[in-house]
Amino acid sequence: MKFYYATLALGAVALAGCHHEEVIPQPATHVTAQLALAPGAVVVNPTGYAPLAAQLSFTYPVAGRTKLVVHGKHGADSDVVQQFDDSGTAHSVPILGLYADFDNKVEVQLTDAQGLALADTTLTIHTGALPPAMPTAITVTTAPTLPLGGNFTLVSNFSASNPQVPLIVDNYGDIRWLLDYSSHPVLKQLSYDCGIARLQNGNFYFGDKTTSGLYEVSPLGNIVNQWSLPGYTFHHEMYEKPDGNFLVSVSKVGSTHPDGSPTDEDYIVEIDRHANRVVQEWDLKQSLNETRHALEPDPTDWAHVNALFYDATDNTIVVSARYQAVVKLTYDNHVKWVLAPHRGWGPNHQGQDLSQLLLTPLDASGRAITDTAVVNGSANHPDFEWNWYQHSTLPMPNGDLLLFDNGTNRNFIHNAPEHYSRVVQYHIDPIRRTVQQVWTYGKERGEDTYSAIVSRVQFLPATNHIMFCPGYQVPNGSGLGGKIIEVDYATHKVLFEMQMSAANGWGFHRAQRASIYP
Repeated sequence: MKFYYATLALGAVALAGCHHEEVIPQPATHVTAQLALAPGAVVVNPTGYAPLAAQLSFTYPVAGRTKLVVHGKHGADSDVVQQFDDSGTAHSVPILGLYADFDNKVEVQLTDAQGLALADTTLTIHTGALPPAMPTAITVTTAPTLPLGGNFTLVSNFSASNPQVPLIVDNYGDIRWLLDYSSHPVLKQLSYDCGIARLQNGNFYFGDKTTSGLYEVSPLGNIVNQWSLPGYTFHHEMYEKPDGNFLVSVSKVGSTHPDGSPTDEDYIVEIDRHANRVVQEWDLKQSLNETRHALEPDPTDWAHVNALFYDATDNTIVVSARYQAVVKLTYDNHVKWVLAPHRGWGPNHQGQDLSQLLLTPLDASGRAITDTAVVNGSANHPDFEWNWYQHSTLPMPNGDLLLFDNGTNRNFIHNAPEHYSRVVQYHIDPIRRTVQQVWTYGKERGEDTYSAIVSRVQFLPATNHIMFCPGYQVPNGSGLGGKIIEVDYATHKVLFEMQMSAANGWGFHRAQRASIYP
C-alpha cells in the first residue's frame, strides 16, 4: 500500500497553536482555513482489496463533518460527492470513486452543522493499474441526453474468475470501484454467482460458492460479518428481508429423490441474521412437481433456483426456478400460484394439484386467452408471451412482477435459428389466478440483446426508467459480453447504452444502478 499526504500552511483562523477551549468559530463570516494533513493521512488501498479507494484520517480543533468531492474526468456528472455524518474533531473516512492509474484530484472539506466549510484542501492521489482479467472493453454507445436513473452502475462482473471482481462503472465507461480478493486468505477463490448487492446499512453482501459462506463486507473490502450454512451449500441468491434476515438459495447435503438419486439447487432457507442459524426451510421437491421435465430433462438440477424475494404484503416468497416456473410460496411451503406455460403440470407431494394453481393468461383487454397452443407455451399471442428460463424476478412498486425473460428454448424450440430476450412486466391477480403482460422491451432487438443465461432487470421509480441488462455472450462492437441499457418506461426509448466485453464472453451476472457511497 502507498501513503500520500498534503501539507498546506494554515490561514489566519486555523488556530493551530491554540488550546481547544480558546477556539471560537466565526459562523457569521464563514472564513475557510486551509486543512493541513499529516504525513500518512491518506492511505491508498488500505485493506489491499480495494485499489480504487483510500482511507483519509485527520484531526481538527473545531468539530465538524467531512465532505469529499472526487473530481471526475467528465465534469459534474462524473464527480463523486459525499457528505459524511462524522461530527467531532477526529475523522476517518473512506475515499471512493478513484480512477485507476491516475492522479486523482480530491477536494476535502470540513463543514459545520449548516454545511458551510470551516477548512479545506485538495489532494492528489495516484492509484495503480487495474488487476488482470478485467473487461477487455467498456464502450458507451448511446450517451444520455436526458437525466438518468443514476450516474453509476454496480456490475457483478464475470470477466475474472478465482476470484470474481465486482465493479462500479460510471456513465462514461470508467471503472471507479472494485474489490479484488486475489490475496485474501478466505475469499481468494470468490465465486459470488448472482453477484453482490447493498445491505440496508450500506455495506455490501454476497454468498460465496467456494466457501459456501455468506459475507457482509465494507466498501474497502473488510469482512464485517459472515454466516455459515451447515448442512447446505450456497448457490445463486442471497436476499436481505426487511427484518434483516436472509433468504438464501441452497442445495441440501444428501438431498435425494424418492429413488435415492441426488438433487441440487432445490432448497431455500432463511438465516437469522443475529443468531446465525437456519430458522426456515423450503424444499421445492415437496411444493413443486419434481418429475416435471417439460423444459429440461436433468433429474438432478430439475428446478435450478436463481432468484427470490420476500413479499411483505402476504408474508410469502416469490421464487424463480429456472427450469420450472416463477412460483409464490407460503411460509409453510404451499403454492399460491405458478407462472409458467401450462404443459406438464401435476400433483406435488403435498397433494396439491399444481395444474389448478397455474395463472391464466389474459389479452390486452383483460379477456382470457383460450388458444391452447398459447396457454401451453408452444405459440405466442400478440398481447402475451410466457417467461422462458427467467432470471432477476423483482416486485414493482404497484405489486406487479418484473423479470428478465431470457428466451432460452422459447416455445419449447431447441436450437431455434433466432432468439431474443426481454424485460417483461406482468400483472398478477392472485384471487382470479390470472396474469396479464403489461410492458415489455427487448424482442425488437433480437440477437443484439439475447442472453441465454444470467442477466438483470431493474425499475427506477424516481425517473420511471427500466434497466435491461443482458449479460452473457451478447454481441458487442468489440467482442462478446453484456449490455447495460436504460429505457424510458413511457416511450420505450433507449436513453443510455453501454457495452461491456470480456475475453471469456461473460459480461456479468447482474448489473444495476447504484451509488458509490450508500
